[in-house]
Amino acid sequence: MLLRRLTPVLLTLVVVALGITALAARPETAPTRRGADYVVLAGVAGLRWEDVDPQTTPTLWRMASEGAIGSLAVRSAHRPTCPVDGWLTLGAGNYAAWNGDRGDGGCRPVEVAVERPDGIGANLPAQESVVLHNQDRLPWGAMPGALAESVRCSVAVGEGAAVAAARPFGRVDRYAPVLPDDPAELLGSCVLSIVDLGTVAGEDPAVRRAAARAADERLARVVAARPAESLVIVAGVSDTERPSRLHVAVAHGAGWDGGWLTSASTGREGYLQLIDLAPTALAALGRPMPDRAFLGHPAQTAGTRPADLAEAIAAPADADREAAAQRQVSGWFFGVLVAAQVVLAVAVLPLLRRARRHAGPHGPEPVARPIVATVEVLLVAAALAVPAALLAETLPWWRNDHPAPSFAVLTALLLAVGTLVVRLIPGYAGTLGPLGAVAGLTTLTVGLDVVTGARLQLNGVVGYSALEGGRYAGLGTVALGVFLAGALLCAGWLAQRVRRQWRPMVVVAVGGTAVVVVGSPYLGADSIGAIALTAGVSVAAAVSAGGWLTASRLAWAGMAGLAVTVGFAVLDLRRPPTERGSLGRFLAALGDGTGGLTVQRSSASSIETLTSSPLTILALAGALLVWFALLQPWGGLMRLFGIYPAIRAAMAGTAVAAVIGGVLGSNALDVAGAAAALVVPMAALSALRVLDHSTDRTRPATGRPVEEGYTGAGPSHGAGPGGPGPDAADGPPGAGQDEPPGAGEAGPERPDAEAGRAVRSSTEVAAT
Repeated sequence: MLLRRLTPVLLTLVVVALGITALAARPETAPTRRGADYVVLAGVAGLRWEDVDPQTTPTLWRMASEGAIGSLAVRSAHRPTCPVDGWLTLGAGNYAAWNGDRGDGGCRPVEVAVERPDGIGANLPAQESVVLHNQDRLPWGAMPGALAESVRCSVAVGEGAAVAAARPFGRVDRYAPVLPDDPAELLGSCVLSIVDLGTVAGEDPAVRRAAARAADERLARVVAARPAESLVIVAGVSDTERPSRLHVAVAHGAGWDGGWLTSASTGREGYLQLIDLAPTALAALGRPMPDRAFLGHPAQTAGTRPADLAEAIAAPADADREAAAQRQVSGWFFGVLVAAQVVLAVAVLPLLRRARRHAGPHGPEPVARPIVATVEVLLVAAALAVPAALLAETLPWWRNDHPAPSFAVLTALLLAVGTLVVRLIPGYAGTLGPLGAVAGLTTLTVGLDVVTGARLQLNGVVGYSALEGGRYAGLGTVALGVFLAGALLCAGWLAQRVRRQWRPMVVVAVGGTAVVVVGSPYLGADSIGAIALTAGVSVAAAVSAGGWLTASRLAWAGMAGLAVTVGFAVLDLRRPPTERGSLGRFLAALGDGTGGLTVQRSSASSIETLTSSPLTILALAGALLVWFALLQPWGGLMRLFGIYPAIRAAMAGTAVAAVIGGVLGSNALDVAGAAAALVVPMAALSALRVLDHSTDRTRPATGRPVEEGYTGAGPSHGAGPGGPGPDAADGPPGAGQDEPPGAGEAGPERPDAEAGRAVRSSTEVAAT
């Protein structure tokens, strides 16, 4: 009795230890490059890698050959990031936006009033209102001019550069409206120079080439006049129109020889954010970061890129095309997925009402077996839709002239293959056969992608986009939802096949491994997801041996999640500010009084996601189907839970983890919607199987006593082609026991010992 009471506590401690261990480990950060005496930030609004070639941009081509390169995400506080927003974000080191009128929502050229009272520097009269706009009305708390305030003197060339170099009160230390023929004296007058090289706009190739050529000619003058021991960074600082794109980033100087650019804010080789440029400049100069920390992190070089530059820049150019195609395709994919699952939810209702067989002479005829088999196959396909879409990223469908049809055909083929694999497995005829197979395939697909670097999720239709700037590595929101659901269902399916006392251990083993995959910075890099999954695994482990989700068990799960949070927070706060995770930064912000901005951003993000995401509809539709149909006396789910307590535990844990992950991760119902895309179809299919066997009777095994309330069973009904075979585990209606007698401790599913034994009534069995 004491051991039984202590088991949930001990297992909870194991899960907590796994969670903290996964979150505490962190990859070694490469040392920040210092030693430059001067830094020159040269910006070209709209410049993309497809604009760079040896003939059009020879200077930039040579710099890219000798330096480090990457794709630049130009996210700001405004979408799209217009040139004035991009320049302002560069100077703030944080997501900022200009407060001017943008008309129809597009982008206009930089038109900023620049006053020159002394002929040396300049003044931006609108700077004060811009600072107030970013401090009071925007949730990021950006301070325009934070970069200029961190150095003694800075130079700006051009209006865009003046926006980036203006101090918070509007002063530009040294200013030139155009680049001189020989800018050596100007660039050597201050340790930091910001140069506006022009704009590359439009989609006409000839126009873009001409603009890129003009910008490269100005860059050639800058490079020829650069001070000794200087770092030159060339960046496509903004978009010029909708939609957003990825842009050029090149770092050229001592110590920046070859390799890919990256930073702690992206965690992905070859990707940099616009907000990383300001801290990169200060780190190179050896200057301290401002008191109001930048959101970006200093850039570093990582990995080895191809020696052939044409081959090397093909990768970021291809990533830009993929990100652009992802935006076009993801909307209709999730729309189709939601519509298909809602239609299936409606279609399965009459099947559930007529699935239970009636013992009397009257009652509705059961639905024809071919129809039931077809609906079951469609439910399997619906549950595999997200893994199939993820696998579609293994082939470059975005390079096709018609990316949307290409993705649709490829996903449909993969979905058909996956459904066929599930249909042909030996255990498909069992009640839990499809559930176990679908959960296993989903967990394996997402898990292998995460272990191999999450390459399928970056810019993937069901992954995350580098253009959004929210995540560049690890598990995305959709993948987190289906992975935690698949892992917990796998744990429940495996636990149901062992003795009752071993079930919590199985759940902890599988679930704990999933926690490590989700939370490890080397893998999923999702601390919030790991905390949520820890709570879900704790619930599932406590319920897997029997019983329901009680308040005490829910409290244990909450305590487990809280313990992981506290443990990780303590470890994270001990790290340097530039190496802290999101939790450590938030707690530090609470300490200095700026945590309200984080709460405001999280709330705004949750509200926006709740009102605009298709996964919200999926989560609500799944909840309605479960509550008003599957959990009803005729719905079959309560019967399924009574017979298979480990599956009940897995679904309860999934619900807890999905809700916590969405709330803490500012994703509203997105995690729950992704989890519902897997769990709800499998719950409906398993309920159909259980109801189809609700009147089966099996005579107890020889020599074993008949438990009170249990009746024998005869041959299984309706075990035609494609249908569930004999399944004595389904027991009597409303039995609610873990498993019927005679099923053995290895799991309830087994064929009848004698297919031809006679059917006995409960009265006859009792008399016997």
